[in-house]
Amino acid sequence: MVLLKPQTFMNLSGRSVMPALQFYKLKADQLIVVHDEIDLPLGTVRLKQGGGHGGQNGLRSIMEQLGKGDFLRLRLGIGRPLHGEVTNHVLGVFTPPEMEVFARVLDGALDMLETALDEGIPKAMSLFNNKSYLEG
Repeated sequence: MVLLKPQTFMNLSGRSVMPALQFYKLKADQLIVVHDEIDLPLGTVRLKQGGGHGGQNGLRSIMEQLGKGDFLRLRLGIGRPLHGEVTNHVLGVFTPPEMEVFARVLDGALDMLETALDEGIPKAMSLFNNKSYLEG
């Protein structure tokens, strides 16, 4: 297993992902992309196999480089802003209470990834995709 934190701008993630896959001789179906998801509420983490980019520019870049989108996504919900610009929300800083929730989300995401790798993606999806991390 290889963990990659691209050193490009998020919107150009494909420029890091594609060379890494080639270097490690991995196929796109072995790729798991962890990303924020504005269409999921804060406190939510979900696995998804394949799909479109949903306006997420980092995913768009990866899909452009790979020529397809059939990789696994670990989607970390950040929710939509009630008011104001989406860009400011996505690039903004969590409040202390939101950070507490997000810390639980990250713990859940790690558990989900371990389950996916050890017991398979369907099992991880069934155990974790409908779980909420709002309450400690």
